[in-house]
Order: sequence, then C-alpha cells, then structure tokens
Amino acid sequence: MLPTPTRHEFLFFDQWWEKPLFYVLIFSSLAYMAWQIWERVRLWQTGRPIETGSRFWDYPVKGDKRIWPWQRWIANLWTFVLMQKKVRSSRPTSGAPMHLALFYGFFSLFIATSLLALATYGPYNFHRGTYYLVYEVTFDALGLFFILGVTWAFVRRGLNLWRMRKPDATRQDFAPITTDRTDFWALGLLLLLGLTGYWLEASRISAVPKNWDDVSFVGYWWAHLQGPYSPTGYKAVWWFHAALVMVFFAVLPKMRIKHILMAIATTASHSEQPMGALRLIPMEEVETTEQVGVKLAKDYSRWNLMSLDACMECGRCTEVCPAWNVGKVLNPKQVVQDIRGALRTGAEVATVVSEEALWQCTTCNACVEACPVLIRHVDLIVDVRRNLVSEGALSGSAATMLRQTASTNNAWGQPASSREDWMSGMDIPLCRDGVVFDVLFWVGCAGATDPGAIKTTKAVAELLKKAGVRFACLGQEEACTGDPARRMGEEFLFQEKAEKNLSVFERYGVKKIVTTCPHCMNTFKNEYKDITGKAEFEVLHHSQLLQQLVRKGDLLAAKRDDVVFHDPCYLARVNDESEAPREVVTAMQEPEHQGKKTLCCGAGGGRMWMEEPPSQRPAVRRAEELLATGAKTVAVGCPFCRIMLGDSLRQVKPDDEINLVDLAEMLQEANS
Repeated sequence: MLPTPTRHEFLFFDQWWEKPLFYVLIFSSLAYMAWQIWERVRLWQTGRPIETGSRFWDYPVKGDKRIWPWQRWIANLWTFVLMQKKVRSSRPTSGAPMHLALFYGFFSLFIATSLLALATYGPYNFHRGTYYLVYEVTFDALGLFFILGVTWAFVRRGLNLWRMRKPDATRQDFAPITTDRTDFWALGLLLLLGLTGYWLEASRISAVPKNWDDVSFVGYWWAHLQGPYSPTGYKAVWWFHAALVMVFFAVLPKMRIKHILMAIATTASHSEQPMGALRLIPMEEVETTEQVGVKLAKDYSRWNLMSLDACMECGRCTEVCPAWNVGKVLNPKQVVQDIRGALRTGAEVATVVSEEALWQCTTCNACVEACPVLIRHVDLIVDVRRNLVSEGALSGSAATMLRQTASTNNAWGQPASSREDWMSGMDIPLCRDGVVFDVLFWVGCAGATDPGAIKTTKAVAELLKKAGVRFACLGQEEACTGDPARRMGEEFLFQEKAEKNLSVFERYGVKKIVTTCPHCMNTFKNEYKDITGKAEFEVLHHSQLLQQLVRKGDLLAAKRDDVVFHDPCYLARVNDESEAPREVVTAMQEPEHQGKKTLCCGAGGGRMWMEEPPSQRPAVRRAEELLATGAKTVAVGCPFCRIMLGDSLRQVKPDDEINLVDLAEMLQEANS
C-alpha cells in the first residue's frame, strides 16, 4: 500500500527543549508586537469618541432594513481589503499591479500558514492525501506572486530614489512615493521571508525525499539545484526562517508595512458617511470643549486617528491632488504624516501642516476617492480650518465672502432682491404666490448672479416649462446653502443658513429639489439631513432631472460630437453621477480624466473667492487637457466650473474662440 501524501511538522526536532524554545520565542515576538500596537491604541483613545455609524455596536438603517454591525464589517472587509477595490480602480502607473501582486501573494501565504496551523493544532490533521497535494501546488504558485510583488516594489522604489537624486529632478520626482532606508529594510525582510520559505521547502525535500514532492514545483526545483541535505542542515534553515518570522512580528508596528494590520481595522469600521458630508458640530460640543474644530491632533475622532496609522504612504492621494499638481505646497500624504507626528508630539496641527497648505485644499475629494485605506483627508483639513476661522485666522477675499454670506444670504454679496432679476419677462412661478408645484427649482447664488450661470438657469427653466414640469422658485426667499462657508471652516454660518432654508422648505412643503449647482445638490442631499435627522426631500442635479425627461420622451436628447465634457467633482466623484450628463447630450468627446477621475477646476472649498497666481490655477491644467481633444466647445454642468474654466480657457487659447456652454443650453437648442 502506497503511503498517503503528507508532511510532518517540526521535522527532526528530537530534543525536548527545541519546541518549547520555539514557542517561547515566537510568542515573545507576538507579545512585543501587540504591546507596540497597544501603545498606538492608547494614542487613538485620546481622540474624540467615534460618531454614531462608525462603531461596531451601531445599527445603521437603509430604508426599512436594519444593517447589523457584522454585516457592515464583513461588507467593508470584502470590498476594500479582500477585493482591493480602491487599488484596482487606480491607474496602472500608480503601482496598482505591483501592490495587488504583493497583497494577494502575502495574503495567500497567510492563508497557507493558517491552514497548516489549524491542521497541526486542531482536533484533526487534514493536511494529507489529495488536499495536501492541491495545497502544495496552489500555494507554491501563489508564493511566486509574493516574490514578484516584493521584487517589483524594490525596483520601483530604487528607480524612484534614482530619479530623486538626479540634478534635474522635479517636484514630481519626489512624489507621490516616499522612499527611505527603512523601506528597503522592510522589503528586504519580506523578500527573505518568501525566499527562505521556498528554501525551507527545498531543504525538507532534499533531506526526506518523497515520490509526490514534484507537486511542490518551486521547492522541488530548488532541491535538485542544492542537492542532498542532512537533518542538521534542514534544522539550520528552519531556525533561520523562524527567526525572520519573529523579527517580522517584532518590527511590523515600526515600519510602513504596519498598514497590513491597521488598514483592516480602519476599513472594517469605516462609517457610511457620504464622501460629500462633513461632520456636524453641535453647539453642546463647543460649550464642552470651549473650541471649534481641531487644534490638537487629539481633537480628531478615534477613527480618524486610527486611519492615520493605516496610511501606507503610497502617495495616491498626492498624485491626484489638484493643488499639488499645479505647484502648490499642499501634499495630502504629507498632511496625514504631519498630523500623525503631531499626535505624538502634542504640537498644534495648523503649525505642523502649515496654514498655507490647509487653505489650498479645494475639498474636491480626489484624495479621498483614491485612498486605498479610506482616509478622509478633506475632513482632516476642514476640521483644522474650522478652528482657524473661529480664532480669526482667515482674512482677505475669503473672509469677505463669509461676511457677505452672513449679511446678504449671497456668497457674492448681492442683495436678496437681485435673485429675481434673471426672471424678467420669463413668467417664472414663485412659491410665495401659492402656486402648486412638484419640483422646487433651486437657483443658487451663482445661478442668480453670475452672467454665465444665469444662461444655465434660464435654459433649465425653459426646458422644465417645455416638458410640462410643475416647478416653482423661491426667488428672494433663497439663501445660500452654506456650502462655501462650511468648507472654508465657518461651521455655524452654514448651520444658520441651513436652518433658514429648511424652515422655508417646511413652509412650502418642498419634497423634491432640482439645482444646477452640484455643490448645492451635495449640501441638500448629504448634509442637511444631519440637521433634520432624516432625509426629507429628494435632491436632483439638473442633468438628472433632464435625463428623466429625455427617457420619458418629454424632451429630445442633444447630440454633439464636437463638444468635450468636463465632469464636476461634486457631481461625478462626490455623488457618483456621470451617466446623466452623457444621456442628456450624447456623443460628446471625453478627456483623459473623466467621471470619478475628473480633474478639479479649483473652485471648491471656498477657493472660488481666493486669489492665486495664474500659473497655479488647477483650471488651467484642466483647460489644457480639455482642449487637447481638439474640441472648440467645452460643456459643463456646474456654475463654479463654468466660472473657473472660462478664465482658464482664455489663458490657454487667447487667440481662439472657445465656446463654454452648459448641458442645459445644448439641450435647449436641440428642443427649440
């Protein structure tokens, strides 16, 4: 009878002290790792208690269905850890294939070790027969992915270091990847772990050959190269590999690779707070803490502090940052690292990050969308802005915008009476006249003030009339949604405007809102419900409502193949809507960056009201990419984008006549 394929653990361990020594050493290294992690946990605990919806014991509800905590945790782990959703959606140039090879290779070795431990210490040793053969060939193959990933990372970081040291190196050569000596030590340790794992397998095959060893094809090949091994030689390799494992456990929390553990905790406990929703600060909190926002790192939530340790410093956030890419100092990756350092030293966050960097953020959320471990960079930045504004640190045109919003209810400072000027001769129904309406057409500050945005406002109004939609406007009763104020850091001005608008909505029984501004849309949809405690109305961008009307046959879609479309950040990335504009106007050309990967125009986060050199305008970079398609007409779906791109298109092509139009204007032309 042929022997059953299997292998024995602790081969040649015939001395009584060998196993106990191994257990003492391995558990000591694990204990040291756990102690280091606990030290970090103690720092996290200095933060603000985690908000509802972020904790294991909270029970968020979707519709009529209660989502149990374990369901949310499992869903997050599956999506963001096991399936590596954010990494897979990254551009190949960001090192995504390398990371995937490294992650899945490492994960496969973890699974292999766990199965072996279960078979060794469990009630039944199933590590035999057909299972054993499948196990050996499968994990021999998957281990190669790990070796490939580590080698790839070695080469990539080596090339990055070489680029950084060139005499003609640019700032782009220094980001997004950070490379230092510890990275090479960490990668060297990982590579040694992978190689010595195969060496140990080969040594076992060399020392005790079996007729089924060829299924372990890597170890089998290695064994034939090295020749026979004595029991002493095998044990020497075994202890060397075990020592490397112990070193790995001991140094893991000190190196960047600690994100292997931290990212699991961060992503699993990630809340379902929408990307476009900032945290509401209750007045009770201010009365208790005697401050607004974040001054010291400990003022962040415990989840935010934990997410700082999950950062792998991959630089994807910096790679997509519109401020960094036009030469500004804001580096989202560095912001995370600086705040993590401030948590340890107790320094003020605005000091270590720098106020200049904090005010350069457009809150476009490109960094948040790109982050594999779900760090919310925008929340980190805006929370510090809140503290700076509360202490009077904001001046200039941005401070003027806040005063205008407070006094006139218009971010542009126009009087309430001017909100109805665009209606002249159009017979626009007003809520105060008692008209019956199904949809509130929210015009917004820009839509009632800026000449270009007014064209969009008029086009939408005419289209709604043509389609037979019962709509009405608020006119003078509109007040700024508070979005610019909130993202600049003036939280309680936002809350004041929100409460004012909500009282008007309640008075007129508003159930459905359409707006031409993605920023207004986001504020109504994702942030007002924190004040009311529930979602009281449906919110649509005008492209979404027009899409519905086109699908119903009430309007005809436009077709323009001579137009290139620019996706607004707060529509495509923040609110995941990129199909509606393309159904309203079909056949449009596409720039390189589109949909969720769109390039920011630079207007968000209050930057619309802040001065910057022409050479550092994100809109110029975007205009260059749009015009590179050869199109002479640029389509937009946001008044902020229209304002910013208007100036930049003229800067890029001063001698060419470039048309800048909204989707609604093209649809209006198609239905005239």
